[in-house]
Amino acid sequence: MDIPMNAPLVYVTFSAEINVNTTESLIAAMAGLVNLKVQKVSLLFSTPGGTVMHGMNLYNVLKGMPFELSIHNVGNVDSIGNAIFLAGKKRYATKHATFMFHGVGFGANQNDRFEEKNLRERLDGLMSDQRRIGNIISENTKLSDTEVADLFREAQTKDAGYAIDKGIIHEVRDVQVPMGCPVLSLVFKR
Repeated sequence: MDIPMNAPLVYVTFSAEINVNTTESLIAAMAGLVNLKVQKVSLLFSTPGGTVMHGMNLYNVLKGMPFELSIHNVGNVDSIGNAIFLAGKKRYATKHATFMFHGVGFGANQNDRFEEKNLRERLDGLMSDQRRIGNIISENTKLSDTEVADLFREAQTKDAGYAIDKGIIHEVRDVQVPMGCPVLSLVFKR
């Protein structure tokens, strides 16, 4: 798809797990829009979450883009996806969209052996990641640090009504892509 130079608005669709491939692809797409001097980008976003490292990368890069970024939850925004979602200057969700929050965890292989040193190191990293994500949420919403900690501890899924009450989104609204507006669809192999 050809996107014209200085386009006033471009839509980007993203529906995928947050990993190295999807992160690099979304950053590359956004960088391409910067190079085209696009003025506004609307990211139609849905994710089951993924790795904290890549999610933090996306949050920070998206926050630093020179165009006006709006992000629209078009399905589910789960886990680290919540931090990424909050990079949008304007944030929306469809009526049936959800936001799922939980604490940070890690997987272990069957043959892994843990000693106190390893467990302390893992716990320190886990708590650091959880603080960073919690800070992003409390800085960009009406949720207090205590409310964020409760969401993480209880692994809760919230609806669009809750999201608007807590300042996660600015408005509940359907997606309406204007006819003729450029749409860049990111598609990943599964």
